[in-house]
Amino acid sequence: MVTKRTRTQKRAIYPGTFDPVTNGHLSLIERASRIFDELVVAVSINAGKSPFFEFEERLKLMTAAVKKQPRADHIKVVGFESLTAELAREINATAIVRGLRAVSDFEYEFQMALMNRKLAREVETVFLMPSLSWVYLSSTIVKDVASNGGEINGLVPAGVKRAFARKLGLKK
Repeated sequence: MVTKRTRTQKRAIYPGTFDPVTNGHLSLIERASRIFDELVVAVSINAGKSPFFEFEERLKLMTAAVKKQPRADHIKVVGFESLTAELAREINATAIVRGLRAVSDFEYEFQMALMNRKLAREVETVFLMPSLSWVYLSSTIVKDVASNGGEINGLVPAGVKRAFARKLGLKK
């Protein structure tokens, strides 16, 4: 699990279903890891969704992808089933990192940020915009493209592409 931080260290969590992790997620992880002393990428079980990849597989794919990040030694991957605010409080995080691709993301993310603030007043929400090259990219789009035989090379880490090939019975 995540160790306690000192008072001067800034720890953030980046929660999500990550079904699957995309290069857009990795771009946000890299940028957030430069802002905070430690970034905890929290892969959610999320009982409210029916993920394409099982929880354990998503956790493994994220762990493998994070190992290749420039500040990998400052990033930890954990799984969680609780509320994000509870996890933030449990690991003594100072912030929750969320990505905003478009105006359409803002309303939902704003509501979630307000609820997280109500549940854990000491934890701030920090919104990061993806690099312009990833603004259009989402896990949903990747799943749709891959499931319909489209090319996802360059959109996801190589391990995710291989996982799709296995799951869909395609050539690697």
